[in-house]
Amino acid sequence: MTQALLSYRGAVYPWHCDHIGHMNVMWYVGKFDEATWNAFHQIGLTPSYLRDSGRGMAAVEQHIQYLREVHAGAVLSIRTTVSEIRDKVVVLQHEMSNDDTGEIAARMTLTGVHLDTVKRKACAFSSQILEAVKPLLGKD
Repeated sequence: MTQALLSYRGAVYPWHCDHIGHMNVMWYVGKFDEATWNAFHQIGLTPSYLRDSGRGMAAVEQHIQYLREVHAGAVLSIRTTVSEIRDKVVVLQHEMSNDDTGEIAARMTLTGVHLDTVKRKACAFSSQILEAVKPLLGKD
């Protein structure tokens, strides 16, 4: 059974909203970015691992679906699964929900590449990372 990680939880503040009263797209992207780093941390791609091993992660593609408006005061959660992992590539599926209404507000698919920061090129994930991802593998 696929396990979804709780990768983000936070509130929408008035300054996150645009002139028509709903959360601006820049804040969706920011909250999804925080979810990405939280998910990475939970599978072992921690800041210390990346720094100490000369590794990094780079987003190479992302797609966002905006499904419901979100307003100031909303509490949001993002849950993350992994739809695909290959030697050097991981594809995350984020789903943002409004905790008050239970509605899905947005979804994002993110493709990330594991990097050797010295050689500045893609490199394989360690076996520990691949094993940590297995419970998160979902079907799209």
